[in-house]
Amino acid sequence: QVPLVESGGGSVQAGDSLKLSCRMTQDTDTTNRMYCMGWFRQAPGRQREGVAVIDDTGYSTVADFVKGRFTIYKDNAKDSLYLEMNSLEPGDTAMYYCAADPFYLGNRCAPTEGNFGYWGQGTQVTVSS
Repeated sequence: QVPLVESGGGSVQAGDSLKLSCRMTQDTDTTNRMYCMGWFRQAPGRQREGVAVIDDTGYSTVADFVKGRFTIYKDNAKDSLYLEMNSLEPGDTAMYYCAADPFYLGNRCAPTEGNFGYWGQGTQVTVSS
């Protein structure tokens, strides 16, 4: 089990910024394991979609619909994943979920929901115009 705890969501105005955090609590058996981690979001009435992912080689990818506005990064010393969101738009309103899965060199860390086995409970982001 790899618990993931998100924080940092809230209600903001269009154009504002937020930083989401996700802390991973690792079992001792997985302390040295590499992970692909990512952020997904789900708006009411819509399917969950991948926002950004990053692996422990430093490779990252961000969805086109947030490219240039959102940045994903990790702090392994703090077992934490972050999503910096700038120039927020009402269309960014959603529940944001942190996800993780063991990563192996040679594999590709992709923002596909089925690739992730561990999920947080989510943090709500609401952007008003």
